[in-house]
Amino acid sequence: MEGTPYDLIILGATGFTGKYVVREALRFLNPSSPLKSFALAGRNLTKLTQTLQWAAHPHSPPPIPLLIADIADPQSIHRLCTQTKLILNCVGPFRRYGEPVVAACVETGCDYLDICGEPEFMEKMEANYHERAVQSGALVVSACGFDSVPAELGLMFNSRQWVGQTAPNRIEAYLSLESSKKIVGNFGTFESAVLGVANADQLLKLRRSRPRKPRPKIPGPPPPKGPTIEHKKEIGLWSVRLPSADSTVVRRTLSTLVENPQGLPGVNESAYEIEQRKTFWSSVKPAHFGVKIGTKSLIGILRIIAVGMFIGLLGKTSLGRWLLLTFPSVFSLGWFRKKGPSEEEVNSASFKMWFVGHGFRSSNNEANVEPEMEIVTRVMGPEIGYLTTPIILVQCALIVLSRREALPKGGVLTPGIVFGPTDLQQRLQENGISFDVISKNA
Repeated sequence: MEGTPYDLIILGATGFTGKYVVREALRFLNPSSPLKSFALAGRNLTKLTQTLQWAAHPHSPPPIPLLIADIADPQSIHRLCTQTKLILNCVGPFRRYGEPVVAACVETGCDYLDICGEPEFMEKMEANYHERAVQSGALVVSACGFDSVPAELGLMFNSRQWVGQTAPNRIEAYLSLESSKKIVGNFGTFESAVLGVANADQLLKLRRSRPRKPRPKIPGPPPPKGPTIEHKKEIGLWSVRLPSADSTVVRRTLSTLVENPQGLPGVNESAYEIEQRKTFWSSVKPAHFGVKIGTKSLIGILRIIAVGMFIGLLGKTSLGRWLLLTFPSVFSLGWFRKKGPSEEEVNSASFKMWFVGHGFRSSNNEANVEPEMEIVTRVMGPEIGYLTTPIILVQCALIVLSRREALPKGGVLTPGIVFGPTDLQQRLQENGISFDVISKNA
């Protein structure tokens, strides 16, 4: 890929999230950065021009090339891949539009990152393209946004606090979304959730058709099921389990580690990078993992459950899906709308993700012994869909561009296994996403 004219191409630049990715990428476009050139790609030249003007405001837009490409035209996507080292794909739902882009990248050996949070798409791409991606040298990494980098790095950050003989048994993440205005989500996220329910049987069928992945050895008993609604007093939240992609992505990372305890070797690592990778993974201890969404009031949790029931019941029929996707604001009780949030709403929102780890003073505990230690950590940052996601995606891209020889040659992989040993956590901390140890208790 040495002769390619662009370091990266942002595909789907005119979408809700895509335009924020463009704005974030412009911050790092300079001759001393790994990002010296990039292009925007989409179906409509006028909208691409407007996106660039919006992203560059209040400055004049720089001379960024605008390329016409359409998922429905595989040749146009193939042409993009021959012009760049890296594709950042922001076109969702990925179940509908993602595979042609992955296929083109794998065929040409172009690297690929996306912001997908759809388990079926990610696992299907792994099943269908992993071996070919290894052969062509294409690094294909989904979930390089809020789904699922805070969960992956947050789990590892908590896990690495269990030093010496101490060992975690389970680490539960509690997500709290906060805003001084109204919280409004991306319609694409809502659509992906609806389609996820509609295709739940397909995901189950895919998993049953594949060889069972190895599971890490975790000290102590399996985690208790627990109540449907939990009141977590120490962090001040009522919570309920969140069926997000985070748990499945983390499990895939931990399974890869069972087969590769020292992580995946890079294309051409230096001796220092090899030692750094081995040291990092030796400090990560596996644990059972789950995600819950929390609010400060019980009424907020009942509202979340009501929206989940609407999606779960109506998403199973074509009429129900039509109702959900035609009237998202009604069935999400105002949390999602087709035009998305205003800039004011975006800037007023933030998230906290608490990681509560339970474990032992010694990793040699018998299976029936109850955990005796607790370590609480937190990841915190700005609004998840339009601010945190672009920050994460662009930082992952900069690592791919600057440290490609230290990363795996190719394959369809999770962000944790690729970026865990890199300086991604430090980069995120420098760009407004913090990692903190809150408490350690016996």
